[in-house]
Amino acid sequence: MASLRTANPRLRNYFKENYIPQVCEALLCGLLITCPEDPLKYLQKMIITIMENGLESLLWDMCIDPSMRPKIRRLSETYMEQLFGLDDQLMTPELMIKACTFYTGHLVKTHFCTWRDTVIPLINEDELLAEKMEKAMEYDNFRLQKYIFRLWQSYTEGQKKQLTAILLRMQKMCHRYKLIAILTKWRDKARQEYKKREDELMLKHELQLLKWRSKLKLKVVAKELFPEQSASGTSLAGEIPECDISLLPERVISRIFAYLTLRDIVICGQVCHSWVLMTQASSLWNSIDFSAVKNIITDKCIVSTLQRWRLNVLRLNFRGCVLRLKTLRSVSLCRNLQELNVSDCPTLTDESMRYISEGCPGVLYLNLSNTTITNRTMRILPRYFQNLQNLSLAYCRKFTDKGLQYLNLGNGCHKLIYLDLSGCTQISVQGFRNIANSCTGIMHLTINDMPTLTDNCVKALVEKCSRITSIVFIGAPHISDGGLKALSTCNLRKIRFEGNKRITDACFKFIDKNYPNINHIYMADCKRITDGSLKSLSSLKQLTVLNLANCIRIGDMGLRQFLDGPVSTRIRELNLSNCIHLSDISIVKLSERCPNLNYLSLRNCEYLTDLGIEYIVNIFSLLSVDLSGTHISNEGLMILSRHKKLKELSLSECYKITDVGIQAFCKGSLILEHLDVSYCPQLTDEIIKALAIYCIHLTSLSIAGCPKITDSAMEMLSAKCHYLHILDISGCILLTDQMLEDLQRGCRQLRILKMQYCRCISKEAAKRMSSIVQQQEYNPNDPPLWFGYDYEGKPLKRQHEITPLKGDEEVIVTESTHSREEEVV
Repeated sequence: MASLRTANPRLRNYFKENYIPQVCEALLCGLLITCPEDPLKYLQKMIITIMENGLESLLWDMCIDPSMRPKIRRLSETYMEQLFGLDDQLMTPELMIKACTFYTGHLVKTHFCTWRDTVIPLINEDELLAEKMEKAMEYDNFRLQKYIFRLWQSYTEGQKKQLTAILLRMQKMCHRYKLIAILTKWRDKARQEYKKREDELMLKHELQLLKWRSKLKLKVVAKELFPEQSASGTSLAGEIPECDISLLPERVISRIFAYLTLRDIVICGQVCHSWVLMTQASSLWNSIDFSAVKNIITDKCIVSTLQRWRLNVLRLNFRGCVLRLKTLRSVSLCRNLQELNVSDCPTLTDESMRYISEGCPGVLYLNLSNTTITNRTMRILPRYFQNLQNLSLAYCRKFTDKGLQYLNLGNGCHKLIYLDLSGCTQISVQGFRNIANSCTGIMHLTINDMPTLTDNCVKALVEKCSRITSIVFIGAPHISDGGLKALSTCNLRKIRFEGNKRITDACFKFIDKNYPNINHIYMADCKRITDGSLKSLSSLKQLTVLNLANCIRIGDMGLRQFLDGPVSTRIRELNLSNCIHLSDISIVKLSERCPNLNYLSLRNCEYLTDLGIEYIVNIFSLLSVDLSGTHISNEGLMILSRHKKLKELSLSECYKITDVGIQAFCKGSLILEHLDVSYCPQLTDEIIKALAIYCIHLTSLSIAGCPKITDSAMEMLSAKCHYLHILDISGCILLTDQMLEDLQRGCRQLRILKMQYCRCISKEAAKRMSSIVQQQEYNPNDPPLWFGYDYEGKPLKRQHEITPLKGDEEVIVTESTHSREEEVV
């Protein structure tokens, strides 16, 4: 076997795979160097050694004793491959001959050319040298000219640049002086216009106050001189031209009367015959709200009203009304009724609900919250209300799981979209399973104040209710991440939790993966939420509302990661109240990434300073901002006044602001509608004066805890701010009954009035005021210690802890009441 080049490929592969050439080479080398006496035993021993060490570690000198190994350099892997013909080299004798021939010819050619150039002398060496010298001189002259030209070019370009710079500088100086002159004139003109505007506003303010006070004096004089005419409403200030609205088109009259309450419509019907006709328009009686007059209206009036307008009534509201069974039966007369609210009605029974259900099969909205209904009513609902879409059973604790099973009887409540089970702690897991079997089309689910709600309840509910898009679980502390995981089969768009200590960052990772279309997340007071949650939410493209109030573990890092995602361009409402680790860095990021932000709450963010306010101004879409409990000062308010579009501002417990800052802000915020400066005891009447001058469209004002406010300031407010709906003057100890009289005359749209701890306001005046407003809170006691001042408005010497109201402190909360009873026509 001289060569295996032409052998079978299988045989060649066998030799290579089993290292036969390497084994032969190692054994032969060992025999040649060692020369053993018994070669066969030596070979046997060496083969065993090779088998123990493995063929992969085989070397050519492995069988040689270390002391006898030759110290030579290894040149190739093995020589035996050539010997056996296993090498894949393509070298052949013919190729070797060609290579030697080419190499010999190349050497001959190279050496011959060198010899020829050396031996044969140059014939025209002088001419060639002269030609080379001429070329060298030309080249040297060219280089010299080129060098000189470059110097000249650089010099001229430098001169041109210098002249251009001088010209530009002169132009800039001229332009600058021109701008300075223009800006100086503009500034002087602007100051004149601003001063003129201020003078006009002050003059207008003084004229309106003068007119207001003169009108009051005339009324007092008229009351003293002509008591009979004053009682009948005659005014000596000048006769007002009469306007008979009955001459207006019927459509306009309906729009006007649509803004009136039931009591006002009844009063209008007692004016004259034409007004009676106007109040008889059928469109005015499509919706009747008896809850607004529940303290004065009688059952007889309700029955007569429903009998007369039974074909027109579409919506009825009996919230909080104490009615007899006969009165509730009269609801069944309204065959076209679509919405019924009987919440908080203590006299509502299963019997009355049976009469209502038999007569009103078309009800779509039914509110039975906080009533005494039982399983009997639950059995009636699917039988008669087959088109029911909205159902509220909040705080109805007398029905059981069996009652929920009745919802599947007959045609069932399969069209139900909204369900409220807040406070129904008697419902177990089986009850939620019954709901899932009966109401598979539920889309909006509200379960508040239910400590018995667990993840198993949610799992039982979503087994068949896969269309849920909105969940509200406030006061459900036992819901954990597993509950949200169970909702993965639903396409959630709104999630609302509050006060939950089992929700973690894992919940938000799950939201990111399973709810890409979610647009509302409300996770307030969830202590285990950290910056990792915000990072998970950054990829949500549809999120518009995010409320993480009281999540104290959130900081600048998490908010920055949240705003780096696509969610920042869509977010409209962001509530980060009590996220105490946030600072101005977050505000900088907000101004850069949130062009559509409308509502921002940074309440009690202690690290927020006036520097951050400068970046809040750059959020041009912002309409409402809450900076309560921060360290904002007058300088920050002056900066904030440049925004011009703010409609709501809260500055409660901001102790660094004074009257100067509020005045500066009011001058630049003419469209302001809501202002909260409560518990800022350093503020005085000057802020009320600024509001009366600049912010006449104000609808809500809170000055609770401001003991320096007096009646004169409230007189200005009443004279100018006629659109005021909500007013909180709790703790304003200097206010008296005169203030209430001013409010009655000027703020006729006032609906909510809070005046706790107003010791100078009498109970009689408060009682009279309660007949005008819809809701009133009154307490004549001294302000508690946590207000920070005593009954005279003097600051307390010692800092007391905030304590709740004492047992003997009486808070009187009243709703709209009236002095006389009126029957509904």
